[in-house]
Amino acid sequence: MAGSAFVTGGSGFIGGRLIERLLAEGWRVRALARSDRSAETVRARGAEPVSGEISDVDAIREGAHGCEYAFHAAAHVGDWGPRADFVRDNVAGTHNVLAGTAAAGVKRFVHVGTEAALLAGQPLVNADESLPLRPDSPSLYPSTKALAEQAVRQANRPGEFETVVVRPRFVWGPGDTTIVPSLVKAVKSGQFRWIGGGRHKTSTTHVDNVAEGLWLGATKGAGGAAYFVTDGEPVVFRDFVTKLLATQGLEAPDSELPLPVARAVAAAGEAAWRALPLPGAPPVTRMTLWVSSLECTIDISRARRELGYAPVKSIEDGLAELAA
Repeated sequence: MAGSAFVTGGSGFIGGRLIERLLAEGWRVRALARSDRSAETVRARGAEPVSGEISDVDAIREGAHGCEYAFHAAAHVGDWGPRADFVRDNVAGTHNVLAGTAAAGVKRFVHVGTEAALLAGQPLVNADESLPLRPDSPSLYPSTKALAEQAVRQANRPGEFETVVVRPRFVWGPGDTTIVPSLVKAVKSGQFRWIGGGRHKTSTTHVDNVAEGLWLGATKGAGGAAYFVTDGEPVVFRDFVTKLLATQGLEAPDSELPLPVARAVAAAGEAAWRALPLPGAPPVTRMTLWVSSLECTIDISRARRELGYAPVKSIEDGLAELAA
């Protein structure tokens, strides 16, 4: 089924892989590009760049004109930073993309969500789509992604402008600009620690599996629905991160940081960084603490049942690809 799509975040990790997947399906793809460099990246991936930012509703409307589908992959990702940056990109930006694509006549809008939108400091154990979003989360990435998802789902208008949310967890693979680079940096700087031992279970999602989920969400998802997608069975966090580091030629250190100590360091650090104009980020943030020490296992039964979702890339093949 050939189609046409408008993509935000197309020069990024998930958006770039999505463009390649859509083109492989024979679709025509346009992608928002906020700079010449982004435009070159988008063009190199085979999509037509559209000049503009997610703050520009008119540019979005013009770029999405004539497209049946829109995919919103642009986001402000991180565990620390000014509230204004997270709100601008994740909340206001999502409202702008919804408004611009709806005005352009797009029929299906697919939002790249995240399990983080459910996080407020508690473990997620076999979590499914029935759990509530946490716009009240004390961490900015989860709270603003929860607000963004609320806006997307509320914008659903059956038969006119249908919205679907696809939520991957711990996205990894070639082209990753967040997880592996931050792990490598921590190891090389001597700052890496296993918080609480790191032996909890976690779900992961290879970027190819994210693209599969987004494709299925667009073509088979129910309007107004959210779907979790992962690599399938969860893994032990410490084992998986050790293997990720090994693909980069690095040995994972044995150093551990007790969980109560890490909690105290995170609370004190965030308070100090908020109160004082300190450079950079606290040594440990709440978001880092949650990802590094709390179980986060995801039930993907709904995506399997309603979308026919199944992982297209195994963890073993993904690790071999990274090592190569």
